[in-house]
Amino acid sequence: MEIKNFINNQWVGEHANGKALEKIANIGPATGEVIGSLPRSGADEINQAVQAAKKAFPDWSQTTAEIRADFLNRLADQVDANAEALANAESLDQGKPVHLARQMDIARVAKNFRFFASAILQETSMATHPQKGLLNYVLKKPVGVAGLISPWNLPLYLLSWKIAPALACGNTVVAKPSELTSMTAHLFSQLAVKVGLPAGVLNIVYGYGNEAGQALVSHPEVPIISFTGGTQTGQTVIQSSAPYFKKLSLELGGKNANLIFADCDFEAMMESTLRSSFLNQGEICLCNSRLYIEESLYPRFVEEFVQRTIKLKVGPPAEASSFMGALVSRAHLEKVMGFIQTAKDQGGKILCGGKKSDLPKPFSDGFFLEPTVIADLPENSACIQEEIFGPVVTLSKFSQFRESIEKANQVKYGLSATVWTQDLTKALAAAEQLSVGTVWVNTWMQRDLRVPFGGQKASGVGREGGHHSIEFFTESTTVNIKY
Repeated sequence: MEIKNFINNQWVGEHANGKALEKIANIGPATGEVIGSLPRSGADEINQAVQAAKKAFPDWSQTTAEIRADFLNRLADQVDANAEALANAESLDQGKPVHLARQMDIARVAKNFRFFASAILQETSMATHPQKGLLNYVLKKPVGVAGLISPWNLPLYLLSWKIAPALACGNTVVAKPSELTSMTAHLFSQLAVKVGLPAGVLNIVYGYGNEAGQALVSHPEVPIISFTGGTQTGQTVIQSSAPYFKKLSLELGGKNANLIFADCDFEAMMESTLRSSFLNQGEICLCNSRLYIEESLYPRFVEEFVQRTIKLKVGPPAEASSFMGALVSRAHLEKVMGFIQTAKDQGGKILCGGKKSDLPKPFSDGFFLEPTVIADLPENSACIQEEIFGPVVTLSKFSQFRESIEKANQVKYGLSATVWTQDLTKALAAAEQLSVGTVWVNTWMQRDLRVPFGGQKASGVGREGGHHSIEFFTESTTVNIKY
């Protein structure tokens, strides 16, 4: 697949001066082979897209909420109609199993558009505050050209989570997907043209983060940035956008704790913990990579968890029996393997996994890694403190409730946590004391799109979801009239 920039409803593979853009090879994670290319865009291409979006903004911002909602619903219909092609492309590009891409990623894309199509019709754009002789009211207005930067782990899923509310609120968009996973964004641009989305309303520019992404966050005519990615890159986004006082929403890294108490529903906990540890190859910011188990339950948990982990199939993404596919890139595989080696050097015990999966051709050069469970690490070790973003979990004991909370909170991240207990008082106390944006009790990854989503500490700035997304993608103007 040859991917081209999507600017003003045209697919563009050249610089503004007509010279061909340098291409970035797109590597398939399952085989390690080239599966296509995308343009290495820079400041010129970002500026072209910004100018197209800026030109389209006055008309798009003045359309009614009903018209914008209709476009979003039609986009959702097209996603559903092309779900199989999108799922196959997502799997090929990212490495995850096709069945997971179909059930989780692409299904959520359609839901995102339908949700915000409905939400914008329910939103009250004018709040009145009458006083004697005075009338105060608040107008909600779109911000302008929205810069949207999405990661490689849930490519179209998270890109649509940004595009949908931005368009619903009347903004125009310049999006920059990850250079590692750009296929489904390219396919989505075709669907946007198919539904008749006006030229310039949605623009997608591809390339490296430190080139195209940097140009987007530092562009003076892009007043709002929504970014999902690593914490270190998030710091760069803040620094680069600071001179322009942009609105920022940053969903960054996570190092999520799973607190497992002895009184839990053991079977329900075990099934969920396997998923929360290794789903999508552990490449989800919400995966639980630190497992804290109450001391009395620890021996039983370790034996059962390791046995079940060993049985998880790492295999070709197209096979329905594969629980895990390939990691996204060779560099990322090497990074994760580096953490495992560091754990060994620090005295950690590898209970299972820890090495590349041995698959036959054509997958022998793919980036497959066995799900890995590590025990006996000190709490200050890299594997416990740093985001690995792969199929690696650490096991630790606790004896008291307070100790479990202290250990869960001791990292710089604060995205989510999971608590397994049948004691309601314990669950409520944990939810109150955990320094995270989301706490799941006796479940994981349940998402109501109406509630705020985001992190604390190094896990991000701001909240999105439901009314919170609409607040972010609009500006408020207070009007005061004396009569």
